[in-house]
Amino acid sequence: MSPDVPLLNDYKQDFFLKRFPQTILGGPRLKLGYCAPPYIYINQIILFLMPWIWGGIGTLLYQLGILKDYYTAALSGGLMLFTAFVIQCTSLYARNKSVPVERILTTDILAEEDEHEFTSCAGAETVRFLIPAKKYTANTVFHSVLAGLVCGLGTWYLLPNRMTLLCGRAGGTALFIFGWVTLCIGEYSLIVNTATETATFQTQDTYEITPLMRPLYIFFFISVDLAHRFTVNIPALEQVNQILHILFIFLPFLWALGTLPPPDALSLWAMEQVLEFGLGGSSMSTHLRLLIMFIVSAATAVTSYFIPSTIGVVLFMTGLGFLLSLNLSDMGFAFKHSVTSHRTGTKSKSLSLRSDSKKQFTWKECLFYITMLVLALLETGLLHHFADFSQISKSSSQAIIGYILMILLIILWILREIQSVYIFGIFRNPFYPKDVQTVTVFLEKQTNLVKMGVVRRILLTLVSPFAMLAFLSLDSSLQGLHSVSVSIGFTRAFRMVWQNTENALLEIVIVSAVQLVISSADIWWNRNLDTGIRLLLVGIMRDRLIQFTSKLQFAMTVLLASWTEKKRRKTTTTLCILNIVFSPFVLVFIVFSTLLSSPLLPLFTLPVFLVGFPRPIQSWPGTVGTAASVCADTVYYYQMVPRLTAALQTAMTAGSLGLLLPGSHYLGRFQDRLIWIMILEHGYTYCCINIKGLELQETSCHAAEAQRVDEVFEGAFQQEYTKICSLNEHFGNVLTPCTVLPVRLYSDARNVLSGIIDSHENLKEFKGDLVKVLVWMLIQYCSKRPRLQENVPKTENKGQEPLIILPALNTLPHPKTPEDTDSLSSETFDDWTDDNIFDESSIRKGKVEKDLLKDFPSMNLPLPGSVESQREGDHSTGTIRENSLFKTVLLCYPAADKGQQEDKAFVPLVEFTCSHSHLLSLPEEWTSVCMPNSKMKELCSLFPEDWYQFVLRQLKYIHSEEKAADTVEEIAKDKVLKDFYTHTVMTCYVSLFGIDNMIPSPGHILRVYSGVLPWSIALDWLTEKPELFQLALKAFRYTLKLMIDKASLGPIEDFKELTNFLEEYESDWYIGLVSDEKWKEAILQEKPYLFSLGYDTNMGVYTGRVLTLQDLLIQVGKLNAEAVRGQWANLSWELLYATNDDEERYSIQAHPLLLRNLTVQAADPPLGYPIYSSKPLHIHLY
Repeated sequence: MSPDVPLLNDYKQDFFLKRFPQTILGGPRLKLGYCAPPYIYINQIILFLMPWIWGGIGTLLYQLGILKDYYTAALSGGLMLFTAFVIQCTSLYARNKSVPVERILTTDILAEEDEHEFTSCAGAETVRFLIPAKKYTANTVFHSVLAGLVCGLGTWYLLPNRMTLLCGRAGGTALFIFGWVTLCIGEYSLIVNTATETATFQTQDTYEITPLMRPLYIFFFISVDLAHRFTVNIPALEQVNQILHILFIFLPFLWALGTLPPPDALSLWAMEQVLEFGLGGSSMSTHLRLLIMFIVSAATAVTSYFIPSTIGVVLFMTGLGFLLSLNLSDMGFAFKHSVTSHRTGTKSKSLSLRSDSKKQFTWKECLFYITMLVLALLETGLLHHFADFSQISKSSSQAIIGYILMILLIILWILREIQSVYIFGIFRNPFYPKDVQTVTVFLEKQTNLVKMGVVRRILLTLVSPFAMLAFLSLDSSLQGLHSVSVSIGFTRAFRMVWQNTENALLEIVIVSAVQLVISSADIWWNRNLDTGIRLLLVGIMRDRLIQFTSKLQFAMTVLLASWTEKKRRKTTTTLCILNIVFSPFVLVFIVFSTLLSSPLLPLFTLPVFLVGFPRPIQSWPGTVGTAASVCADTVYYYQMVPRLTAALQTAMTAGSLGLLLPGSHYLGRFQDRLIWIMILEHGYTYCCINIKGLELQETSCHAAEAQRVDEVFEGAFQQEYTKICSLNEHFGNVLTPCTVLPVRLYSDARNVLSGIIDSHENLKEFKGDLVKVLVWMLIQYCSKRPRLQENVPKTENKGQEPLIILPALNTLPHPKTPEDTDSLSSETFDDWTDDNIFDESSIRKGKVEKDLLKDFPSMNLPLPGSVESQREGDHSTGTIRENSLFKTVLLCYPAADKGQQEDKAFVPLVEFTCSHSHLLSLPEEWTSVCMPNSKMKELCSLFPEDWYQFVLRQLKYIHSEEKAADTVEEIAKDKVLKDFYTHTVMTCYVSLFGIDNMIPSPGHILRVYSGVLPWSIALDWLTEKPELFQLALKAFRYTLKLMIDKASLGPIEDFKELTNFLEEYESDWYIGLVSDEKWKEAILQEKPYLFSLGYDTNMGVYTGRVLTLQDLLIQVGKLNAEAVRGQWANLSWELLYATNDDEERYSIQAHPLLLRNLTVQAADPPLGYPIYSSKPLHIHLY
């Protein structure tokens, strides 16, 4: 990208300058970009001021003492309701009225899209422009009623006496004036024209939720004022009301900056925050799960308030806290699947075994959970019933358990940190294996870490929860009368013990330590707060502190990235200086963003920081895993993900990936594959993740960032460190290496075949090898293909051989006219040359040589191998015995008997010399004639009879024959069967190489490998037999692979070694094209090896691609979650609001510190474009 390219192109700049004022004012379009009549602007101003006019009338009557305040509100609201209905009815009338509009032709298409032609002040086109109609009739009514309520209550909210009472005379006047501006903005967006909001969450506003955004915030401010009016004097509420009245006039700026979320994002965000910090739960993987869990968790807290017994409350909180922390939906699905499988049965042994193992696993899991639940209930019940609830002191039981928890926290922290390659992301872990490049070496060096991981998991899963339950059960707050704080605080605490054990342990240790230090002090912490609320506050502070640290690190990274940016040096340097000068204000933005748990938005990824609107932890509105930019490379991620999930289970269980917090992001790297992992949900012994696969075809930006990712991982895993604790050289990067995962997947190797495929000697041997591979392929096919029962009829009369009924031959063939013969020789065919290896349709007219056609027998004959007979003199059917299997052979045998009549064809019946030859006979349609006898005689010399005999004798079995060896020996001596194979093999040979017996060129090899055969006299014959065509093509590809292996490994010594090569190709290889569907099937079936031939047009060389399935190491690192959320927030603003979809825009350019391009790719479609996105994957952590 050139340094002179602006952040927005010229058209987008004009578009943004028109849209942003409209957003600030709530919808009026006062900057159109073209000349419009004055009444367009006058009408918009009048519509904008309508709420102020009706509110002003009511306010005046109130000030004059004519009406009381609530009557004033009713009058203003009624007038606004009537006005809103009139406006909406006018809009509907204009939409239904068809008015032809004459457009002005213009060469600027982009400008033409925005221009309108107005005919009059109240014309239909004018009304449609000023007041776009609602999509749904219900919204027309609902929005009108809502507009009346907003205007009425707003008038009451902004009465001058009320403003003066709260903020004094001077402040009240300012609040009254600017407050009505805010109210008019909200009303205009509701009933006239809705502005595009900078806080856009959904890509499409299907249900017209956006118009409700601003009125809902106005209602919130008014509701606080109403609560203050009708409640007893509460000082705190009065102060809040005063603050909100001041903030009310700043609402337009908050709307314009996109700080306040739209209703849908606000509801999801609020449920997540309350569920996590108020009820002890976790963010959920789907919106439906979030809603259900929120309702159930809230019901649990409310129910605990009404339980009369303290021990009942403790048992209820313990039991429900444990159950809600489990993955109940997944367990229920597995149990239902097991029951269904048990009822319906299984169709195969493999399915049965799989179902049984699944069922046993589920029952073991259920037994474990039931045991844990019973033990937890027994512990909390007994401790709460018998323990002494004295105030906490250094010698009390609760204090002793607090000391134990401190020791547990330190041990778990140490065991977790030594599992990762870096401690605190800064210091190299001396216990982590060094210079790890192979799976075997890594597993050997990791033995001790695995043992420590097992110890950590036992302490975390079994020991820590019961220790924390003991601490909570002994708390004196549970002995007092019920209160809302106890119900909320301890419901959360008892659930956090299981839902997020590590965080709960940290919170309890902090509360216990603070309590021991200040136990005797008379401060609000001891006087007004019980233990449950203390834990809740500590939990919020812990989360916000982590967010603040991540956001501050992200801001510093953006500053550093901008300072080192070469493309926009002048602009970014100025911005960096301004950030340093106004650093206190930048810190205020970071703190405000942290308090709201909203992303810190770097505008255009420059150091211009805004507070993004709060949104769910997933950042996107859609369901996870429902959309991806699927392409041919997606299949590699499909194969990888199940095995990667198993490897992630081991790493998460050991603690190698650090704290598993919802919203955490990880990046995996292997060769050209980039895997994006996001944690969606976390609970007791389970974690839910989403895995995305990024594109393999690397662009320049993608490649630049992928190279930096490789450098970061190489510095962590593939370098020898002389110091005990070396520093992380890439600490400033948003990516911090964690560990490597051994995963069974495909490695991709691409080789240049120059010197092999273009070698004259190799190509010469290729032709002979092809014949051998064809022989082997056909014999293997015929030995395995199923036989029809009617081919060998069973005897009905003992002692007699059954008779085979032979159909009559066609006795009168149609004689060929000279025109028919000439037509064969004069047909034109597509010439197939080596001039362009990619041109399948190059055409050259030519004649077929007559000497190749004159040897064709001029009679219609039955298919070779058909069991047919014709009696002379009549057309009756003849019979023969089963041991006399006659076949018609049209190879070197005469087609007609000279002694017979000239108009009849006499076909000699040839008998197999071996009665078992039919077990290896070719399908009848494959033995039909297409080659002239002279050409066939010439080709017969190329048939490798010794190889044919060897392959036959290598057959291990012939169906169910008892004396297989003797049978094979007899079949090998059958000359008739050999002639059949000779005819079919050599015909395929001609089809693949053409008529000319010349050494093929590399271009010829590539074309035939790709399935583009040269024209030959046998081409149609082969293409009409799809199964044989596929076998011939498969043999050709095997021969090519054989040629490459011979060039690499040396010549083949004997037939046995050649057979081993072919058997290996058949069992372990897929040799074909990357574009084939069977290539994808082979990957999903996990064939050990795949090979494909290609041609690099840029380098002008032939290439070979080999995929090898093996255990390899995937390097995984943790991303700064706030850096990801911030860049995704900017992406949403830039594309959905500024519509800056330029493929070369600044914010998508590669940067090695921020990984901008990769982060944009990993966003959910349509804004991002991952080629693979998994459904929520549940991982069991035990």
